Amino acid sequence: MHDNSRSLLLNRTGSFRAETLGQTALHVVGNLCFALFVVGVLAFTIIAATYRADDPLLVPPSCSASSAKLTAFLTSSTNATFRPDDAPLRTGEDFLNSSTSFASPDDAAVIHLADLPNSNSSSSAASGGTDCDAAAPINCADPDVFHLMMRATIESFRDVQFYRFGKPVRGGDGGGSCDMAWRFHPKDAKRAGFYKDYRRFEIARSPGCTYSIVKIGDYHTGVNARKKKKQRKGDHDATGEFVSKKTPSSSSQASDVLVVPVVGEAVNDTLPVVESESKFSSSRYLIYSGGGDRCKSMNHYLWSFLCALGEAQYLNRTLVMDLTVCLSSKYSTTNQDEEGKDFRFYFDFEHLRDSASVLDQRQFWNDWALWQKKDRLSLHLVEDFRVTPMKLTEVKDTLIMRKFGAVEPDNYWYRVCEGETESVIQRPWHLLWKSRRLMDIVSGIASRLNWDFDSVHVVRGEKARNTKLWPNLAADTSPEALLSTLRDKIEDRRHLYIATEESDTSFFDPLKEKYTTHFLDDFKDLWDKNSEWYEETKKLNNGIPVEFDGYMRGEVDTEVFLRAKKQLETFNDLTDNLIAFGWSWDKGSGVHSWHVSHASQPYWRIGSDKALSAEL
Repeated sequence: MHDNSRSLLLNRTGSFRAETLGQTALHVVGNLCFALFVVGVLAFTIIAATYRADDPLLVPPSCSASSAKLTAFLTSSTNATFRPDDAPLRTGEDFLNSSTSFASPDDAAVIHLADLPNSNSSSSAASGGTDCDAAAPINCADPDVFHLMMRATIESFRDVQFYRFGKPVRGGDGGGSCDMAWRFHPKDAKRAGFYKDYRRFEIARSPGCTYSIVKIGDYHTGVNARKKKKQRKGDHDATGEFVSKKTPSSSSQASDVLVVPVVGEAVNDTLPVVESESKFSSSRYLIYSGGGDRCKSMNHYLWSFLCALGEAQYLNRTLVMDLTVCLSSKYSTTNQDEEGKDFRFYFDFEHLRDSASVLDQRQFWNDWALWQKKDRLSLHLVEDFRVTPMKLTEVKDTLIMRKFGAVEPDNYWYRVCEGETESVIQRPWHLLWKSRRLMDIVSGIASRLNWDFDSVHVVRGEKARNTKLWPNLAADTSPEALLSTLRDKIEDRRHLYIATEESDTSFFDPLKEKYTTHFLDDFKDLWDKNSEWYEETKKLNNGIPVEFDGYMRGEVDTEVFLRAKKQLETFNDLTDNLIAFGWSWDKGSGVHSWHVSHASQPYWRIGSDKALSAEL
């Protein structure tokens, strides 16, 4: 019995013998390291799934810095596959944050009720004096009428800030209305920019000669006040307009303030014309000819166009550009590529023309034919995209023509800006803005909702049917699921704008029980045949009506969504189907790369020679 107990004790304590102590310690340390590794992986997974970094590009210190950061951020890997997304393109003004210093055309301060003469008076009535004719038409130039209209406007639209009021002019034929324009900025706007509205005011006058506002018309009803006028600082300036006497903040007087769009002003995007033969002959030009970029997605087109514009600026040359655009079949109602579209339908050519040296190629070739032989103007032809802009800095010829072949992807314009050129050519994103005619439609929709609405982006269509990539999308975007998700995020009875490609909007009828729902087509009068947009684009298109195509619809739908006070995204807020991973292969270069595609954002890709890159 004693021997058995001694043997058992030795077995239990054998592992602590000197010859086995080292192995035991190694096992313990190994198990501990493995446990720490597992804990680290779990912690990293949780952080990666929940962390959302702020976008440094949304708070740029200046135009040039914004362009440099944006280009560096979006520049693709040298030999990576170009994978454009269907989402509307983000342009220069999208990267101007509302908290950034920016300049209005007048640098005026915000106008408050206290800034108005007789600021303690009621907006419902104003005295017209004792000596008046109650039956005479309203005198819109009367200061009392002007002040009354301003007070009524500030009190009626409490979600916007006012920067300038235009001088009222006579409205309708009856003599009982006045039209007035004003410049404003939404209080809760996340992006910099100004808007202009002009409305018709119905004004009543009592037998005692007291004025009162009967009604303020809808967005852009005051057509007689639309005319753009030159303005000066001051109280009532030379045109009779009203701005605040306050001095703008010191930040707005900084040397690197940003120029921002003013949506609603009359657009002047006429084509530039060379002043004279001597001016034409002494200038230097760059033109891109041919290539495979035509009829590609709008994102692809602009990625290449901005490469050409960046090279022209680097070489200090005028870019000769083709203003005709081929609309990709993915945006057309016919599902066919459509030639003959105008660049100005989609983008702000006035801003581009006034900020950079560009010339329409039809005008250029007409002038070239007139003066090329006479003035001995020379042409330098480049047929290889691998000839970098740095090698062209010493070229003295009047025209440098880059000619692209027929083999894709080597005939894409953006190939010029790859490789060593990436660190030299900066795409000038700040020069490219969305069409202010399209943005005026966005402003019209937001104004009809008094800039006080919430929005939800509901992606369905092909993505909802693709259950391999998004298995839960269809269920998570059903009306029942939407009601459940929105219940804790958006208050009952709020105006809810639904941005979606779902053609049957009755699908969302159950949401009407809790919200006042709105869709893009609810505002189609803003682009129908009686609208300003229709008339202006028709005139731009030589009298031919312009279709409000798929790209325009997507652009306006997205921009209205982004102007809501609360914004819920499909893939951030409604479903847990966040991203889809895939493997791409560039047939031209033989390079493989992972791409991470977010369904509503640009494609992100882990490239071959950069850790992470993104494409438009």
